[in-house]
Amino acid sequence: MNNRPPQSFASASEVARKAGVSRSAVSRTFTEGASVSEETRRKVLAAAEELNYHVNHLARGLSQEKSRPICILGGDLHAPYQSALLEAITRRIQAVGRAAMVINTAGNEADIHAALHQTLNYRASATIVLSGAPPVSLVRTCIESGQHVILINRAGQIEEADHISLDHETAMNDAWHMLARAGCRSFAIVSSTNGSPSLLAREQLFSDAVVEAGFEPPQVIKAGSTSYRSGAEAARRLLPGAARPDAVFCVTDLLACGFLDVARNDFQLKIPTDLCVIGFDDIEQASWEGYAITTFRQPIEEMAEAIVKRLTDERSDAEKGHVITFKAFPVWRKTVRA
Repeated sequence: MNNRPPQSFASASEVARKAGVSRSAVSRTFTEGASVSEETRRKVLAAAEELNYHVNHLARGLSQEKSRPICILGGDLHAPYQSALLEAITRRIQAVGRAAMVINTAGNEADIHAALHQTLNYRASATIVLSGAPPVSLVRTCIESGQHVILINRAGQIEEADHISLDHETAMNDAWHMLARAGCRSFAIVSSTNGSPSLLAREQLFSDAVVEAGFEPPQVIKAGSTSYRSGAEAARRLLPGAARPDAVFCVTDLLACGFLDVARNDFQLKIPTDLCVIGFDDIEQASWEGYAITTFRQPIEEMAEAIVKRLTDERSDAEKGHVITFKAFPVWRKTVRA
């Protein structure tokens, strides 16, 4: 008869009593490579199934790398690109038998630090920092605690961390050439006040490409955070002027969606006849027929695969500061003239 309180977890000792074996035999049964007879294993597994017993990895194996969770830091997790990246990474982490702990860094600084220290209490073995706004101080805390840290699209920050980066220079040169082939001669950039390294890199490199081609530096509009609303507000600021550009580069697709809706609905502009627009990220919405944004695709699945491979590589601890660079591929749709 089972006398445990409802909803409580069965212990290894209870499994041992039920199976008629020692507590150590239960431990060996659930330890990969440990020696245990087939008869004992059969008894233990049968008792464990009956009692709904699950191994407490936190209690038994915090010193073992494979038993420790992986922490993910990220802000704006509701945004399409961030949520897609988070989904790909967590799916691959789980596929290799590891657990992920997600810390939302969009709150106030005190709450963020409290959540981060909670992950340190659980002895997270590694921290993945998504592109966006998590401050460098949080990353430093993770490194100083002995964690393996991987930064995504935050090139130039913290040499001790591994980096997953994009070749923004090639992408921005491609963006310029796409617009130049379309006959565009006046340029603007719609960006974000978030100021993340990847967004700043896109701003600067696209502007550099325009100036190097002999044109006036693009006007840069930052109407708020990286959001649909900010893209819409940027259009309201940029498009009424007499010197309206004929090409706009939006540093993310989400900004481009807001910009395009206002350009079409409020200013009755025909895209791409009156105005060419390029985005970045290739979020799902960019492919919707109502937007059909010409953009650049981040290879999210390949990036997630590289991250997990790096975390499971036994040599990675001896090779800190490793950089893996991916290409962002242009995706032609309907917002740039052929």
